[in-house]
Amino acid sequence: MIYLDYNATTPIAQEVAEAMMPFILEDFGNPSSAHPMGKKAKEALEKARGRIAALLGCEGSEIIFTSGGTESNNMVLKSLAWTMRNKGRHIITSRIEHPAIINTALFLMETGLDVTFLPVDQYGQVDPDGVKKAIQKDTILITVMHANNETGTIQPLSDIGSIAREYGIPFHTDAAQAVGKIETKVDDLGVDFLTIAGHKLYAPKGVGALYIRKGVKIEPFHHGGGQERGLRSGTENVLLNVGLGKACELIQGTLSREVPRIKALRDRLYEHIASDVPEAVLHGHPEKRLPNTLFISFPGMIGEEILSALPELCASTGSACHDQSVSLSHVLASMGVKKEVGMGAIRLSLGRPTTEDEVDQAAQLLIDAVKDKIRV
Repeated sequence: MIYLDYNATTPIAQEVAEAMMPFILEDFGNPSSAHPMGKKAKEALEKARGRIAALLGCEGSEIIFTSGGTESNNMVLKSLAWTMRNKGRHIITSRIEHPAIINTALFLMETGLDVTFLPVDQYGQVDPDGVKKAIQKDTILITVMHANNETGTIQPLSDIGSIAREYGIPFHTDAAQAVGKIETKVDDLGVDFLTIAGHKLYAPKGVGALYIRKGVKIEPFHHGGGQERGLRSGTENVLLNVGLGKACELIQGTLSREVPRIKALRDRLYEHIASDVPEAVLHGHPEKRLPNTLFISFPGMIGEEILSALPELCASTGSACHDQSVSLSHVLASMGVKKEVGMGAIRLSLGRPTTEDEVDQAAQLLIDAVKDKIRV
């Protein structure tokens, strides 16, 4: 089995599992308790928070633990909409966002908010000038993902962040696909909010984090006992949060050498396929793209049918949330990709365990399948 679907999810790193083990059976205290068991849990929680903050270049007090990327995104959009309800009702986002942003925005539209969905170019990038032109007097939030989960295209966040600061508008990015793959320093990006999903970076599923810049005020997302600065009440999941913290620490120690290695493997994979199947179409920006992501189409074919014929290859036909669908992804549609091309799209995403042999085998499997003419 060759796994090339790391944008969908990653395995839990061995070091992460080991860091979590004591909190399964032994260190089970409630971090809100004043006794030694509770204090030990609290210390572990804050250590994990600090590790996440170190990765993002912020303070630990600016990190809120959540259940994952979807909750973090919902927290920003819904809580900020409520906080700013008397100041404005307009949000700017893009057409290629993850459903956790798009569907939340659509829900807010049902409550009376106005949302601008910005177009993207042929590479899937948002034009910062388009952001500026979309700003209204009542704009309360700009939210643009850091890197797209399908194409891997990286957005010009620092430019958008400069515009947001110029107009005094809070700026959020869904960085679920970016954290762990490229540098994600919040000051460099110019963001006020940043979303993290644990299972995208070798931590467990069901845990995430939200960066909230100091001084930015939003209403609580969960009401209760006042945990997480009162913004997300409920007893913290120490076990999963410790895992996320350890995963972030590992990223700091490996990112500089892992990026060039992964990028070389990705390019090797593409060159192998393109040399034998020259009609293959590469989607996403040729350079400003995640180093691990290859989104490629075989015109006149259906990606799902290709993968169905290759049970030994684990990959995706787009984002994992749409993997059972054979309709053209909203990302490719927004990029102006024709249906006869986009229907043959396959996303191959590499990870830390990926080897040169796996890349070569995967390329050959795809080449053989395409040459067998699995046509529409």
